[in-house]
Amino acid sequence: MKKVIIATRESQLALWQAYHIKDRLESLFSNIEVVINKMTSKGDQILDKPLALIGGKGHFTKELEDAMLEGRANLAVHSLKDVPSFIPEGLKLAAVTKREDQSDLFLSHKYDSFDNLPKGAVVGTTSLRRRMQLLKRRPDLVVKDLRGNVNTRLRKLKDGQYDAIILAYIGLERLNLIKDIPYTQKLDFMIPPMGQAALGIEILDNDPFLAEVADALNDKNTFIATKVERDFVSKIGAGCSAPVAVNAKIVGNKIEVVALIGLVDGSKILEEKLIDSIDSYENLGKKLADKMIEQGAIELLKEAEKSAFKEHRPERL
Repeated sequence: MKKVIIATRESQLALWQAYHIKDRLESLFSNIEVVINKMTSKGDQILDKPLALIGGKGHFTKELEDAMLEGRANLAVHSLKDVPSFIPEGLKLAAVTKREDQSDLFLSHKYDSFDNLPKGAVVGTTSLRRRMQLLKRRPDLVVKDLRGNVNTRLRKLKDGQYDAIILAYIGLERLNLIKDIPYTQKLDFMIPPMGQAALGIEILDNDPFLAEVADALNDKNTFIATKVERDFVSKIGAGCSAPVAVNAKIVGNKIEVVALIGLVDGSKILEEKLIDSIDSYENLGKKLADKMIEQGAIELLKEAEKSAFKEHRPERL
């Protein structure tokens, strides 16, 4: 019997994801033993600063990737949105699971909908992408940083530190936490981030057995759509301090992708959309990036990086 060691973060949601993949693999393969190797990432340890100021989402994957490269694991399960477009040498993003509901979810103990928030209401989110889109629609709101695991964030909402917070629907659904919130609303106007609501399966490269295991988990359409999204982010050069939203979906034999880039306060935004044959997906993300670069996306990204989280940065004398 062969052993597969899954590297995972220790957060409640990450463990749900790892055990979900464990169960799937054990149902698909009768000849493997799946072991979970739990570890804490830097992103989980530093909770007093926005992710953009500690190096971004790569801090949720680095420890897991190191474990694979050092022989302590041979497969990692990630929320795909947390996986940088650059994959270290010796590793491979080999599969992407079927995408589920990508919605951003409004949660409140006081107000029944986003549009019914009063002027000056305090909304919690750490996501620059969400901050940009919220303030584009409601510049009268006060958007404040929100860190911690899911339960910590929900406790802060219940304690009255925020009038509302915005979280990913799928994580709350998987942990069965939505029922405890008096008012919730899916925000249909929000464009999600690269890879939202799909799991990325990263493996040691050049290992035929691991490649077979990963392939059994792969959803072809989700893999194609998320590759378009990741290609866009890679080509545009969007760092962790850039408010960027991008979403690709397959409709019949077509694939369409929409992207949004702008300033954190929503005051300046570029939005573009492309539709092409699914056979042309390999270059679609890069084509969209090139189109937005021609319109000044690189300059806008630089401006966004300078303005992001100014309140957290000490002034230079």
